Amino acid sequence: MPFRPIPDRSKASVTSSVDKLLKKNRQLNQLDMQKVSSHVQREEDGWFLNTLMLEGYDVPFRYRRKKAYRSLQGARVNLTYYPTSESVAGMEIEMMKVVRIRRS
Repeated sequence: MPFRPIPDRSKASVTSSVDKLLKKNRQLNQLDMQKVSSHVQREEDGWFLNTLMLEGYDVPFRYRRKKAYRSLQGARVNLTYYPTSESVAGMEIEMMKVVRIRRS
């Protein structure tokens, strides 16, 4: 069996999946270690619509899941999201659509 040297990992650029997502789509943003002040779940068309409010932000962060999820109120989370808007009662309301969420 021929000898194969072990590659030097210190020279390789190791990027996480979040970094890959952010490079791929310039509209995506990342927040780390943010505290959830409010978490509401409601069922809509067979999906659970989750709405988060974070401390220091006046904009809701929304995402969908097939199953109900434990409450994230008071937890710290890492979010990958992009800005969007929704028309409610004729008014445009800014919100953030969450692509990836992880507990910190």
